[in-house]
Amino acid sequence: MRKTLIAVLFAATLPALALAMPDGGPRHGGDHGPRFFKSLNLTDQQRQDIRQLMGEQMKNRHDINEKYLDKLPAAEKKAMQDELKAQHDKTQSAIRAKLTPEQQKQFDELQKKMEERRAERAEFQAWKAQKDKAQ
Repeated sequence: MRKTLIAVLFAATLPALALAMPDGGPRHGGDHGPRFFKSLNLTDQQRQDIRQLMGEQMKNRHDINEKYLDKLPAAEKKAMQDELKAQHDKTQSAIRAKLTPEQQKQFDELQKKMEERRAERAEFQAWKAQKDKAQ
């Protein structure tokens, strides 16, 4: 059970880490980043289609993770969320420590904007769920 939980947690955090990676980071040099596809000389339409497919893959992975996470007891979910939050905070601090003061200021602003977008998204999801229940 513990190994399964760890595997699910790892799979659940990969998309978030990929989105949080600054431009030029490993996300862009990984197996399926722009460098990988650049050698294929894709058309704009192909790039757009592939980007859409990769987005759908990330959403599907998220949905699968949620399906299995929903089966966990509340105490384990809370422990998992706390551990993920602690790991996220630790990584963010380590990234920030490697930046210059000017970069840190920009990093902090980007983090603030990201939090605002997350809050807006959560608000929208709550509104959508409420609307769906009313129908």
